[in-house]
Amino acid sequence: MELQLKGSVIVLTLNSTNNGVTSGWEEGKYYSEEAEVDLRDPGRDYELYKYTCQELQRLMAEIQDLKSRGGKDAAVEIEDRRIQSCVHFMTLKKLNRLAHIRLKKGRDQTHEAKQKVDAYHLQLQNLLYEVMHLQKEITKCLEFKSKHEEIDLVSLEEFYKEAPPDISKAEVTMGDPHQQTLARLDWELEQRKRLAEKYRECLSNKEKILKEIEVKKEYLSSLQPRLNSIMQASLPVQEYLFMPFDQAHKQYETARHLPPPLYVLFVQTTAYGQACAHMKSSQPPRQDKTLSVAIEGSVDEAKALFKPPEDSQDDESDSDAEEEQTTKRRRPTLGVQLDDKRKEMLKRHPLSVMLDLKCKDDSVLHLTFYYLMNLNIMTVKAKVTTATELITPISAGDLLSPDSVLSCLYPGDHGKKTPNPANQYQFDKVGILTLRDYVLDLGHPYLWVQKLGGLHFPKEQPQHTVIADHSLSASHMETTMKLLKTRVQSRLALHKQFASLEHGIVPVTSDCQYLFPAKVVSRLVKWVTIAHEDYTELHFTKDIVEAGLAGDTNLYYMALVERGTESDACSSPSSGKGCHSQDVKYRTLLPLCSPCTHLGGIESCDSSQLSWHLIGQGFLLEPPQCWLWCCHPAPALAAKLQAAVVLNPGYSSIPPIFQLCLNWKGEKTNNNDDNIRAMESEVNVCYKELCGPQPSHQLLTNQLQRLCVLLDVYLETESHDDSVEGPKEFPQEKMCLRLFRGPSRMKPFKYNHPQGFFSHR
Repeated sequence: MELQLKGSVIVLTLNSTNNGVTSGWEEGKYYSEEAEVDLRDPGRDYELYKYTCQELQRLMAEIQDLKSRGGKDAAVEIEDRRIQSCVHFMTLKKLNRLAHIRLKKGRDQTHEAKQKVDAYHLQLQNLLYEVMHLQKEITKCLEFKSKHEEIDLVSLEEFYKEAPPDISKAEVTMGDPHQQTLARLDWELEQRKRLAEKYRECLSNKEKILKEIEVKKEYLSSLQPRLNSIMQASLPVQEYLFMPFDQAHKQYETARHLPPPLYVLFVQTTAYGQACAHMKSSQPPRQDKTLSVAIEGSVDEAKALFKPPEDSQDDESDSDAEEEQTTKRRRPTLGVQLDDKRKEMLKRHPLSVMLDLKCKDDSVLHLTFYYLMNLNIMTVKAKVTTATELITPISAGDLLSPDSVLSCLYPGDHGKKTPNPANQYQFDKVGILTLRDYVLDLGHPYLWVQKLGGLHFPKEQPQHTVIADHSLSASHMETTMKLLKTRVQSRLALHKQFASLEHGIVPVTSDCQYLFPAKVVSRLVKWVTIAHEDYTELHFTKDIVEAGLAGDTNLYYMALVERGTESDACSSPSSGKGCHSQDVKYRTLLPLCSPCTHLGGIESCDSSQLSWHLIGQGFLLEPPQCWLWCCHPAPALAAKLQAAVVLNPGYSSIPPIFQLCLNWKGEKTNNNDDNIRAMESEVNVCYKELCGPQPSHQLLTNQLQRLCVLLDVYLETESHDDSVEGPKEFPQEKMCLRLFRGPSRMKPFKYNHPQGFFSHR
């Protein structure tokens, strides 16, 4: 059998032999595979393809197996399987040809269908274009307007009511819209003729009035120089009567360019100052001497904010060309762009309001109010000046600091974050985490500052635009001014008191002397400021920290009160039986060869004398022949009371909080000693007894003095060990009705005036 491919026609020749003689037929048959493709099923061809591939795999595996085993009959079997494989290969070739023919036919059919679709699409586009053209023509016809439609005619009711019958012609126009429109147009023409005549009359009257105005303007222009000379001559009188009308007029002219919140602040503070001045005297309204308001900044820059930008194509083209040149040279980095956006976001208004609040001691609180235009909030910077220069103690460094002098003027208002909830979304766009990092430059956005400017930002229902309200500012003005004066006076009082406390002096005024006994032995030896972190790390302040009373806005101090730090030493060497002075608290036995800076004396002692001294010191030793007695003061028994003080910014309306730790015969706190807890209660709970005369600026020093008295009572009422020979370490000098009470043996800490004794509460 032979197969020959000629184009798309296969010539098949079959040969058959039998015993060397040709007994078959020899015939060539031609057929077209393209016609056969239409008759064959592609699915069956696919199954035949898979079957043929499987058979080839099987035959190849058998041939591989026969070759590997070897044998005499293996060659015949291999040849037989090779022939079968060739037949299968021929089948695969035929299937491949059929697949290519099917693919070609599919492509031809697809191309024919595509040509039909393109022809239909072209016809559709032509039809759509014709439809669009017709629609445009229809729209033009529908949108055609006559000129009379542009005239605003009177209503039909008014037309038939006011038009004369010869124009309205109701019997004709009521049923004919065209005649009705013509009649209305005639009436409109008649009305316009009348109005034109009236307009000409008004123009003539206008000309007459303008001439009169020009005459009056000339008169007023000549009057202005005379008024200026009169105002200039009245300046000394204004200064003498404290009525600066000229200065006030200039201020009000400048106030016109203030933003709304600063304008509300300026108007309300000025009104409050005039009201205070009127209350002090019955004279005409004038400005209060203790409150002065002024406007600072550039008025020209404020005016430029409201000027519309001038449109000039030439300037824009020039600026664009310059920008292109600069951008070619250098391009700003992302960090520089963010910095520019932050500066623009935090930009302040060019004008600011200065408020000077003068106190009784001639100290002045200078407040500068700013307005951040893009954030729509107000900020303030504070500064305190005094009539005389103050010597600032080390511990008073933060009292008059501009960053903290107005902190928590109202409870919780620390001024470290923006009061406007919308600002947080603005900060996220420019990479600002919090406003706390910028308050030193911009000022503090306290809530009371916003209220003085009439701004209110409700958290429950945020508003898109917050408008400055005069009534809100007026309702908080008086209370805020009083709080500001009280804050400055209390800080200045603390400033003076800290100067004495750092030198170990607790200043007690004559008005408060009756609160303490005449003799107080314990004394203040140290007064220093500590950081908030150091306060929280103290072991005896955990109760205050856990209660949330130790915030980062408070001020923290450490006081040290001592008693028994010095003892009188022997004035002369001891001899005979040794030193038995009542003032000596310690006796030290040293061998003769031991060095001692406090030279005592040498004596020979028997065992009884030596044992007495040694038992007093807690030693049991064999006596040597000679001993050196050294009598010297012993600081080991000094009582030291540490007091950690929390000073709220709202002092003295909010009292300081004391936490105590006594180092004497061990460490004693409120956790292991009920009397220490009672001492803290005397200072913290019963503070109203120590307030003194209003405004209670002596509260802190009175608490410290009370602390010294309490330490005296604690030490003097301590029971004496009778087994130890010698005088009592702290002799009782305070008169007490009863030394102890109850199973916890509470001591009498309450001082009763004027009797002068101590009792239990």
